Amino acid sequence: MNTTRHLIVSILITIIITASGTIGYMLVEDWNLADSIYMTAITLSTIGYGEIHQLHGAGRIFTIFLIVFGVGLSLYVAGALVQFIVEGQIRTILGRRRLDKRINRLKNHYIICGYGRIGKVICDSLRKKPFKVVVIEKDKELIPFMEEDGLLYISGDTVDESNLLKAGIDRAKGVIAALATDADNVFLVLTAKQLNPEIFIMARAGNNDVKSKLTAAGADIVESPYEMGAENMAQKIIRPAVTGFLDLALTHRRKDIQMEEILVSPSSPLANVMLKDSGIRQEYNLIIIAIKKADDKMLFNPSFETKIKAGDTLIAVGEDKNLQQLEKALNP
Repeated sequence: MNTTRHLIVSILITIIITASGTIGYMLVEDWNLADSIYMTAITLSTIGYGEIHQLHGAGRIFTIFLIVFGVGLSLYVAGALVQFIVEGQIRTILGRRRLDKRINRLKNHYIICGYGRIGKVICDSLRKKPFKVVVIEKDKELIPFMEEDGLLYISGDTVDESNLLKAGIDRAKGVIAALATDADNVFLVLTAKQLNPEIFIMARAGNNDVKSKLTAAGADIVESPYEMGAENMAQKIIRPAVTGFLDLALTHRRKDIQMEEILVSPSSPLANVMLKDSGIRQEYNLIIIAIKKADDKMLFNPSFETKIKAGDTLIAVGEDKNLQQLEKALNP
């Protein structure tokens, strides 16, 4: 029997014995309901107040049995309550320690600051890849939702540097500032850059005026969800076919149309090979729509004579399973 059921059984037994004692006094001593409840309460609790009415022989025998049950019940309920509290605290402590150990083992992960509407969408999208993420959220009411989603999280304020250190900012690949206010995001970016000057930071901006401040504070990419949402709505009217295709390719709605970026490893057999000789179109049935070079130069619709080099990032379109096979070839 688990601790919660143990406590529930204790409460039910208490109700049953209290009701039985009340009914017993009403039948044996012919007392009214209020007097019977009162006598049952002081008897079960072993307080020791005097009898409210003179007890007859049958009433005294009934009271003896009620006292015996009352003492046993008190010990049982007290034990169940202590067990419920202690085991609950132990479970919480052990659960937190397990989370901390898993976080301490992470490397090249992303720290999501804020698990509101924006932060949750970012987490869900990154985990589909999958990327390793740790969430920092100060709202304790969101803890059950993070636990339900199976997230590694730290309950606390990002203003506190110790929470960023607990999240492994010195080992992390990037920080995403998705807090509710622009002021908090600016302060977070400054703090993160101070703790790890080399870390990549993406920040949320509530309006355009704050973008320059976030960039000056050290953010590598600054995005406004509201501006992006409005632009996306406009593009769905202006270019419905294009946006429809991108939605299918980027939101994983269909397995046969996916768009992916794949980094070319120096150990790849396709490194230093021309596109026409790579077999990507023939063997994997994929289309290379662009190549991002190591110097960030973007080649759109590369010619068949373009040479694939280590450090390049290939942007390909095709079926999900074929993209996974190509990724294995480019990153053996």
